[in-house]
Amino acid sequence: MPEKPKVTFYWCASCGGCEESVVDLAENILDVVAAVDIVMWPVAMDFKKKDVEAMEDKSILVSMINGAIRTSEQEEMAKLMRRKSQLVIAYGSCAHLGGIPGLANQFQREEILQYIFEESPSTVNPQKTRPERKVMTNGNAVTLPNFFNVVRALDQVIDVDYYLPGCPPTPKLLKQALDALLSGNLPEKGTVLAPDIALCDECPKKDTKPSDLKFTEFKRPHLVQIDSATCLLAQGIVCMGPATRGGCEGVCISGNMPCTGCFGPTSRVKDQGAKILSALASQVEAKDEKGIDATLATIPDPVGTFYRYGLPISLLRRKNF
Repeated sequence: MPEKPKVTFYWCASCGGCEESVVDLAENILDVVAAVDIVMWPVAMDFKKKDVEAMEDKSILVSMINGAIRTSEQEEMAKLMRRKSQLVIAYGSCAHLGGIPGLANQFQREEILQYIFEESPSTVNPQKTRPERKVMTNGNAVTLPNFFNVVRALDQVIDVDYYLPGCPPTPKLLKQALDALLSGNLPEKGTVLAPDIALCDECPKKDTKPSDLKFTEFKRPHLVQIDSATCLLAQGIVCMGPATRGGCEGVCISGNMPCTGCFGPTSRVKDQGAKILSALASQVEAKDEKGIDATLATIPDPVGTFYRYGLPISLLRRKNF
């Protein structure tokens, strides 16, 4: 009987949603398990690092790595999976773009540690004690990973073959990716495994989007009664649809919430945040500086709004690791 192709799933700096998306394959997961040999999946199975280290280089068909790179342990594991795998897929927004963890790049490492261990409202630490990278306990050395100064997307650390976008990727896209891998019918290296169209093209509200928007203010979704039949931009709600890749099947918009950009940009967009900011700013009704500033001031968190998932790969990223 021929040996089944080996597959790994690994998580780095992430929330665990990508792991759940694998289970969301429902009955299709049985087909996956029957077709492949999962040799590493820490969230579901008890495999050890040494088990992977003992494998021959390139003996794994594909490693699906989700999560951004925040620590030395995550970097080390990503490099190990790269060495042992023929193919690596950046699975989900955090691996693909840097994701929500990447918003921490607005702050220096010291600022983060000081807040978490000394200043946060829930912290009681009068001695201002911090974890040590290496301590001796009963004669044994206990070592913690190094906490890097920046969060990086996976391809800023290792070579990546394909990208499966989304927070998390949809079961449909995951199934299509696995089918392509197992059939050997692979696209060009570097391909994002989702349609290369803007989300607006598959939006269920697209027919109500006016050709000329005139913004006087931007409204936050939880503060207004949203009309479920009308384009969200037409209602003055920031929606990342014009700057975001389609393929998610419009699940957020169908739930009457705006797109937040988790699928990243299409191949024609260099910087997702700059793209949507340009689109919105060009349609502000006010033409004087004071009026423009007043309108844009109604977006309380521009970085979190326009770069929610992609700050580490954006033109604004920091480079001091």
